[in-house]
Amino acid sequence: MINLLVLIILRGDPTAFQEYWMSTKMKERCVVVIPGWELMSYFSYKTNVCWFLQQDLAEAIKALHCEIGNAATEERYIVVGNGSSQLCQAALFALSSLSEDKPLSIVAAVPYYSTYEEEASYVQSQLYKWEGDARTFNKPGPYIEMVTSPNNPDGTIREPVVNRGGKVIYDFAYYWPHYTPITHRQDHDIMLFTFSKIAGHAGSRIGWALVKDIEVAKKMVQYLTINSIGVSKESQIRATVILNELTKSCRIKSESFFEYGNEKVKSRWESLRWVVDKTGDTFTLPDYPLAFCNFFGKSSSTYPAFAWLGCNEDKDLESLLKEKYVLTRGGERCGSDKKYVRVNMLGPNKDFEDFLNRLLTIKYPNCFEGIPCFEP
Repeated sequence: MINLLVLIILRGDPTAFQEYWMSTKMKERCVVVIPGWELMSYFSYKTNVCWFLQQDLAEAIKALHCEIGNAATEERYIVVGNGSSQLCQAALFALSSLSEDKPLSIVAAVPYYSTYEEEASYVQSQLYKWEGDARTFNKPGPYIEMVTSPNNPDGTIREPVVNRGGKVIYDFAYYWPHYTPITHRQDHDIMLFTFSKIAGHAGSRIGWALVKDIEVAKKMVQYLTINSIGVSKESQIRATVILNELTKSCRIKSESFFEYGNEKVKSRWESLRWVVDKTGDTFTLPDYPLAFCNFFGKSSSTYPAFAWLGCNEDKDLESLLKEKYVLTRGGERCGSDKKYVRVNMLGPNKDFEDFLNRLLTIKYPNCFEGIPCFEP
């Protein structure tokens, strides 16, 4: 039943995988008990570059990347942060403070993750300055390009655009097999990952960077030390337990989180495409090519965590959906056009189903309250 008075917020909270973690086996395996006298010190390992990183978490991170085959961890420093958002800011600080020229230009190809602009502009730093779209950037001098792949918000596979010898920060939040084929092992100077988007544990606020250059790693740790004096050990312990379970689950197909997650997001994408098709030429969605996934051992498509929904008419799609009590992130915030919105594909089941019904009512107003229009 549709209740049009209920607000649906489709802005990025990744709770779609909660059912998996509520299953009997995982419910028992992922319990974390911490006595009141443990983890009281600021320090984990004083001699490590990242002195607040729990060693068990570092090992769990390396084990999962090895199992998935999505990123090189050899000869790298692991820097843990309060989500990859904080690590992005730390990386901007590190690269710009080590540069002789300031402020460094920060760019990203449109459509870009809207938070990049906010992070680069919020504190009005003299070390760096947001310069917008990488495709139109022609300012001389050093720069930092943000590359998200698969991209948030449109799910495309990205490479650097400027290619003039600048620094590149790679955000691989979604380079996991339930979202996209793992075609090769990424191997770059700075690579960011987040616990939030792997399996939905956004509330733990854990992310990590794989960094080649020790001086960059030290500067990132300096920023994290000043900004938050490290990262919660309780969150690190929980992340360690869950990452280890993710690695173990890869070896038993019936328990594999990535098999489960892939089926979940694939089903949602099929449902959304069905609805968009039913609306004729009202809405648009990107198409994604097939590619061979080394993890699954077969060809598959990309099923992004967000849908880049477009409107064929010149309308403000964010406002149009808001009239249906659906909150999305407008395309203009991503450097693009107002006829696009970013839709979260990882929300609760009911929210997603209600969203599909409300999307249909834009084309078919006779789908009135109380009669579901969408039948997957």
